[in-house]
Amino acid sequence: MKYRCVECGHGMNTLFVQYSPGNIRLMKCENCKAVADKYIECEIMIIVIDLILHKPKAYRHLLYNVLDSESLNFQNLLWKFSFGFLLLDAYMCLNINNVKDRSLFICRSKEEWGLSTSIASFIWTCQKVLMDVVLGNFVFLATFLLAMRILLKTSIGSLRYKDILLAILISSYFKMCLVAMMVWQFPSSVVFIIDLYVLSSNIVALKVITESALSRCVLTCFSAHLMKFLVTQALELRTL
Repeated sequence: MKYRCVECGHGMNTLFVQYSPGNIRLMKCENCKAVADKYIECEIMIIVIDLILHKPKAYRHLLYNVLDSESLNFQNLLWKFSFGFLLLDAYMCLNINNVKDRSLFICRSKEEWGLSTSIASFIWTCQKVLMDVVLGNFVFLATFLLAMRILLKTSIGSLRYKDILLAILISSYFKMCLVAMMVWQFPSSVVFIIDLYVLSSNIVALKVITESALSRCVLTCFSAHLMKFLVTQALELRTL
């Protein structure tokens, strides 16, 4: 079955019946007898708010009923989300240590840049960030998949790799709040708060897509985020 009921996760062949343009009737789930997907008639802001509130119903709507791999250019969408994720992750790395050399790339004006920082220092800073992002996310993904096999007893064969990756990318949407740091200055602790929120959002998305116990999903996501944190901190200490 191609769709899911947002209330119980039961498979659905169709979510609504359209009688005429703008005239539809929402289908009810055979399992829970509730409306299968009430978000079809909701405004986008209601869906966003429910995603922020970590409601599994909103994640089921988005992951199963909206992002359909058969009707969308799924591969192209996955690449776009991946690029955006890595870009925001790089910006997060630049803001973690804003009292160090990384902050020079973001906070200083062009005049200060020319007086205090050379081109070699700029290239070195970019190399550090690139290494943190690439290696950190590689370790994150590898740990995540390994933890899935051990804790969730889930193989890539039963859940498609691209579906799992897309769920993690989408549930990391809160990193977009970093864009506000380009306009307003925030303490560096905000970056860690955003990272914790992303962790909790990843847990909800993983629970929805695997239908596993919450405790196992927490351990899976936490172990992946912890390994990524340890690797980036080890790289930071090495460059000091």
